[in-house]
Amino acid sequence: MCALTLEQATQRIIERSRQRPAGYVCVTGVHGVVESLADSELRQIHNRAYLVTPDGMPMVWLGRWHGWRQITRVYGPDLMLQVCDRGRSRGLRHFFYGGAEGVAADLRHALQARFPDLQISGTFTPPFRPLDDAESAALRTQVEESRTDIIWVGLSTPKQERFMAGYAAQLSVGLLIGVGAAFDIHSGRKRQAPRWVQCCALEWLFRLAQEPRRLWRRYFVNNAVFLWCISMQLMGLRKYPLVVPSDNG
Repeated sequence: MCALTLEQATQRIIERSRQRPAGYVCVTGVHGVVESLADSELRQIHNRAYLVTPDGMPMVWLGRWHGWRQITRVYGPDLMLQVCDRGRSRGLRHFFYGGAEGVAADLRHALQARFPDLQISGTFTPPFRPLDDAESAALRTQVEESRTDIIWVGLSTPKQERFMAGYAAQLSVGLLIGVGAAFDIHSGRKRQAPRWVQCCALEWLFRLAQEPRRLWRRYFVNNAVFLWCISMQLMGLRKYPLVVPSDNG
């Protein structure tokens, strides 16, 4: 995971967005870290990313404990807004992949209302399964013809990370960036936690209250595993390569 700030992540993404071949950015918190501990393939996907940013406050606190005092939270919805805003002066072209039916279209309208000169080159709503050959070909064609610079991927973890790693070499873009719930938040489908809740690392509780049946296992089981691992590391009983000794790039 990269020890950086939201400003640094934004700048590096904008600078990388017109280079080829494509890279990808994982916006990762406790859920992604714990999944990676148990899944070596997912861990390698993170390790091969252009950037892995600290999405949750526990990542920030651990980064600072490791001595990286400048690190801040690089939250998916905030990163998306900042890159869209700052990329306008360079004419960056954005593509939205993911979300339930209608979400990507709503997201497009919401962001263009917020940033009137934002260039959105297309949207693609995938089925709730891997793409078949025809769908993959259609996606590649749409992305190439639209001259896209950045594909924003709005799937859940680890589905979005696997998609980005699998398709980065197939798509003619600069970067794929996995931002999960940012699609639902910015399209108005879901409420965003107040900033003070985010800063206190209680956003998981806010989201759990909204979607208890879908998220209970993620937060109760994964959070417990994460706390156990960190306790073992802090006591010197075991070392986990969790957070943030260096910048990936």
